[in-house]
Amino acid sequence: MIVFFFLMIALVVVVAAVTLAVIGGGSEAVLPEAEPDRVADGLPESRPVVRADIDALRLPVAPRGYRMAEVDDVLERLAAELAERDARIAQLTAAADVSGPADRVDLSKGGER
Repeated sequence: MIVFFFLMIALVVVVAAVTLAVIGGGSEAVLPEAEPDRVADGLPESRPVVRADIDALRLPVAPRGYRMAEVDDVLERLAAELAERDARIAQLTAAADVSGPADRVDLSKGGER
C-alpha cells in the first residue's frame, strides 16, 4: 500500500513537471533561437583564394559528417576560381608565344633570361 501511494505521488510530480515544462514559458520563448542551418564558407570575397585560405578553412560537422550543401558550395567556388586562373594562364601563355622567345623568362633558372 505504501508503494502504491509512492508511485501515485511520483506520477503526479512527473505529470506536473512535464506540464510546467511545456506551457510554463508563457509569453517568453521556451526554446532558444536556432542557429542558421548554413554558415559562411570562410573564403575571402574580395580577393582570390590562396593556399592559406584553404588550409584555414574548417567546415562545420553535422551528425553524420559534413553538411553536403556547404561542401558543395565551397567546391563550386574553388572550381570557379581554378577555372578563372586556368583561363588567365592560357591567356598569358598565348601572349608569351606571340611575343617571341627573346622576351620569355626562364623560370627554371631563377628568372634569368
